[in-house]
Amino acid sequence: MKLPNRAILTTALLGLLTVLLTGCGGPNLISRMNNIWSYGICGTIVVILDILALLEVAGSSRGFGDKVLWALLIVFFPFGGLILYYLFGRS
Repeated sequence: MKLPNRAILTTALLGLLTVLLTGCGGPNLISRMNNIWSYGICGTIVVILDILALLEVAGSSRGFGDKVLWALLIVFFPFGGLILYYLFGRS
């Protein structure tokens, strides 16, 4: 089965991010934002990707309730919410 180029790129990107961000568990996005540099490069990357995902959610054509649910998922589960959003939340 041949995958479209976007699916291959997304899968490769998520695989690379998983390898790079392994062990990046920690507090929610709000706690990370208080002292972003204390978490090193791993935490900084997660915060930047979460902010980009939140901006994408805010600019989407979804209903208000869907936007709030995705935003809460990303804020309270920064790494897992980010992966779930990019796998299932994007249209």
